[in-house]
Amino acid sequence: MAEDTNAFAALGLSADLAAAASACGYDSPTPVQAEAIPAVLAGRDVLATAQTGSGKTLAYVLPLLQQLESAWLKAQAKMTAKGGAEPIGRRPTRVLVLVPTRELALQIGESLHELAPHLQAPLRWGCVFGGVSINPQMMGLRGGADIVVATPGRLLDLIEHNALSLDGVQSLVLDEADRLLDKGFEDELNRVLALLPAKRQSLMFSATFAPPVEALAQRLLHEAARIDVRAEAVSLPDIHQRAIEVDAAQRTPLLRHLIAQEGWSRVLVFVATRYASELVTHKLQKAGIRAAAFHADASQGARREVLRAFKAGELQVVVATDLAARGIDIAQLPAVVNHDLPRSPDDHVHRIGRTARAGESGVAVSFVSADTEAHFRLIEKRQGLRVPREQVAGFEPKEALPTAAPSLTDPEGTGGVKGKRKSKKDKLREAAALTAATPAGKRSGR
Repeated sequence: MAEDTNAFAALGLSADLAAAASACGYDSPTPVQAEAIPAVLAGRDVLATAQTGSGKTLAYVLPLLQQLESAWLKAQAKMTAKGGAEPIGRRPTRVLVLVPTRELALQIGESLHELAPHLQAPLRWGCVFGGVSINPQMMGLRGGADIVVATPGRLLDLIEHNALSLDGVQSLVLDEADRLLDKGFEDELNRVLALLPAKRQSLMFSATFAPPVEALAQRLLHEAARIDVRAEAVSLPDIHQRAIEVDAAQRTPLLRHLIAQEGWSRVLVFVATRYASELVTHKLQKAGIRAAAFHADASQGARREVLRAFKAGELQVVVATDLAARGIDIAQLPAVVNHDLPRSPDDHVHRIGRTARAGESGVAVSFVSADTEAHFRLIEKRQGLRVPREQVAGFEPKEALPTAAPSLTDPEGTGGVKGKRKSKKDKLREAAALTAATPAGKRSGR
């Protein structure tokens, strides 16, 4: 244990924090932690790209806690020298962590809850997000908080209620920066950024590096330390990917078969919609499988209970939308199944990253039908690998690949699966082409 503690201490962490990390079960620094912790401690801006499950949260939580503790110890020493007492008043927020989902906010809060008691400084933190009453969150921030972990929308609500000020923020973290740049968050993110002090440390962490992330990095970061450990051997080698060919109508029966045959103690199943989440869950429950749905329309309390039961082993299967693809850390999850393929290759990376975490191994199974074969090829291309196709006895596909089917992938390259039905634009184009090809006499009825 002393050797593990020294491994964190060698990065520049204090003895207290190094021991705290070890006591909380973090045996040794991951590659992203080994590179990011010294840079953050040095006060540098950071742009880090690493796969899910690589330890990005601790890569910034540990050094930021040390910065806060060092500032507190210096303030205490000054007050002691002057013979004064700690001033009573509202604590300014020094660290702001922005996240796209409440689940990720809670996960970061759990890390703070584990580590903070080991520090000398009596730090306070708050996790705020939408979907629940704002009043308890306002009460929790009444005395201020050194660290605030927040989703952008709820953060703006609290600021409008005068429950929080960003004037004292010294360090900003954007966790899952690519998701925060989605159209649903972009406006809120820009509003938050406009309220922050110009002089601050900015840290961006993401599992994927899309062009919008680079554009934001150019705007926010100054001489940043760039860290990219996506290619590290620890990232994905313990995830065994499988692609099983099956007709769409046979996916749920095949899922039941695999659960029994493979003996998976727990399985996280991804589907495309809330309706599919509920439907597949219902079918699994009818087959006697302990399953629950997980999607954005469920209440926060219901979602917490599903995750608690899943982690405790009370549920065998959780059928989730992409809400569960990020910010959810489930130790020793043996399998992830893509019942519906993800909309984009980036989402595929996040989904399968829910298994094989913290040095464990896992399997990621994707169901591929004739209609989705082209889309899965795009996912393979973006990953730079080819997943051999399998067939399971009794579930061999009967539908053949269309010989002249339109592309099922988004022509703009986002990987979105488009529906079979023609869009309004397609119908208008066909009508215009038909009109142009029809002689004028026939069009006028002559």
